[in-house]
Amino acid sequence: MRLEPTEVEGVRFVRPFSAHDARGGFVKAIHAPTFAEHGLATDYPEVFWSSSWAGVIRGMHLQIPPHDHDKLVLCVAGRVLDVALDLRAGSPTFRRVAARELDGRDGTGLYIPRGCAHGFLALSDDAVLMYAVTSVHSPAHDTGVRFDSIGFSWPGSDFVVSDRDRALPPLDAWKTPFS
Repeated sequence: MRLEPTEVEGVRFVRPFSAHDARGGFVKAIHAPTFAEHGLATDYPEVFWSSSWAGVIRGMHLQIPPHDHDKLVLCVAGRVLDVALDLRAGSPTFRRVAARELDGRDGTGLYIPRGCAHGFLALSDDAVLMYAVTSVHSPAHDTGVRFDSIGFSWPGSDFVVSDRDRALPPLDAWKTPFS
């Protein structure tokens, strides 16, 4: 397993151990000792997944204090363009974006620390992302910023975006509780 730094402080590109042969594949998604070596959490009281068709954008989402959390996102099927946005005032990468293509064939993912928003664009019709988070979801603390306000060029056009995500505030209007 390799945990590689990205353009955003604390965000790691996760390359889990994977092996493939005539039977199919095997992926080891979490290895606690490796995560601990990098100072990353592995206590996940909630794990869930989403499925999306090509052209769907979900995000940019995060939880605010006191229910903020670190998030491990792994692609378990299909392909996505995964995006993290640093919303931590005072961070050397404040308002910078890290983006990586994730592929379910090898289970790649992103580790996203608290204070960073997360979103993705599904690149295939069978995109499934698994999320492991360090706090239980709290609807009252669930928020985000509009995906098209973060200074990132999403490839393509005619995206499928939920009404909720279209109604999120633009980045310039978002007041960060993270310092």
